[in-house]
Amino acid sequence: MSSSKEEIDKVYAHLSSRIDTLYQFILTYSDYIGKPRDYGTGLLVSMVEVHILTLIEDHPGITISDLAKKWRRTKSAISQNVKKLEAKGLVHRVRDGDNAKVFHLYPTDEGVRLSTAHKLYDNAAILQAHNDLLRSCTPEELDAFYKVLDAYSKRS
Repeated sequence: MSSSKEEIDKVYAHLSSRIDTLYQFILTYSDYIGKPRDYGTGLLVSMVEVHILTLIEDHPGITISDLAKKWRRTKSAISQNVKKLEAKGLVHRVRDGDNAKVFHLYPTDEGVRLSTAHKLYDNAAILQAHNDLLRSCTPEELDAFYKVLDAYSKRS
């Protein structure tokens, strides 16, 4: 189907004006998650690293494959993050007794301390963000926002 440049530009302007809000949210959140921070233990870690650590702490013995499925990332990408956590002394691997290619992941004592500090940090940050948003949005609008994010995430 052929369309003129003017028609294409008009439709694009209409559609992009709505989706630009989503793009701005994604860019803002991407900056937020990419910035290493101290969650209260003095160690700087990225949000991705600390969330992977927390999954390991909450599910001792989880594997790289399990984490990759949960995060919808490649095993290689997850493995890189786990290696960073290992290098920081936060997790260790234990080889599976039945399959030498499989390793189960466990937090170290320091990993448990960081994971717990992270949970406390996130509890406060999430409540603060929620309260900030309630200044300009209703609880129903926030529920709708999270519903839309969930539906959008399940598209792919």
